[in-house]
Amino acid sequence: MDEILEILEKDARIKPEEIAKMLKIKPDKVKQAIKHYEKEGVILKYKTLINKELVKDDNITVRALIEVNVVPQKDVGFDKVAERIYSFSEVSSCYLISGTYDLLVIVEGKDLNTVARFVAEKLSPLEAVRGTVTHFLLRKYKEDGVVLKCKQEDKRIAISY
Repeated sequence: MDEILEILEKDARIKPEEIAKMLKIKPDKVKQAIKHYEKEGVILKYKTLINKELVKDDNITVRALIEVNVVPQKDVGFDKVAERIYSFSEVSSCYLISGTYDLLVIVEGKDLNTVARFVAEKLSPLEAVRGTVTHFLLRKYKEDGVVLKCKQEDKRIAISY
């Protein structure tokens, strides 16, 4: 991968002038490359990683990882099935994976019931879907290479016998 892309992947806020210094090239060349990558769809979006445990928010969402077993369709394989699944608004990510299941779908909802209804009413009834296994995300420790600090220490009561 291009060095400019590697630098931006680690920190999207870095300025072209800083990248130019790091790579010992002219800032205009960096700006031109970035523009080209955006136009060609190589750079799709700039993202901010937020530690949601540290943000006071009443609209906290539940995230689930759903393994989906599907029947590939003739002449298009898994692509059409994946496209149908990732078009649902509840789906934040969809991956083709190796192993027992074919797709890994990441879904977000306002609560457990919302995610459960999505699986029962939208995902499972699809003709190509043969089975699902849902895993609810309980806590994030590390995301996109960044360790997420917890808000406070666990204050469980010690029990002794």
